[in-house]
Amino acid sequence: MQNTIPVPNNNSMPFDDREMLNDALISQKQLTSDYNAHVNESATPEVLNEFMAILNEEHQIQHDVFLEMQKRGWYQTTPAEQTKINETKNKFSGQQQ
Repeated sequence: MQNTIPVPNNNSMPFDDREMLNDALISQKQLTSDYNAHVNESATPEVLNEFMAILNEEHQIQHDVFLEMQKRGWYQTTPAEQTKINETKNKFSGQQQ
C-alpha cells in the first residue's frame, strides 16, 4: 500500500492572499521587536552592527508588506491633520532637552 498525501485544491486552501500578507506583516512586526531587543543587548560593536543591519532589513521587509497591503486596499490609514502633528511635536519637543 502506498502512502499518499492529499493535495488540496484551490478551493480548500486555508489562507487567501490577504490572510497570508496579514500573517507576514504580523510576523515581521514580531521579528523587528525581537531583533530590537538583541540590538539593545549587543555586547560588542561588531555584534551591534550585525544586528542593526538585520533589523534594518527586517524593517524594510515589513514596510514592503505594508505597502503591498495598502496598495490592495487591505490596510487603510488615515492621514494625520497638520494641527495634530504640530500639537504632538510641540508636546514632545521639550522632552528632548
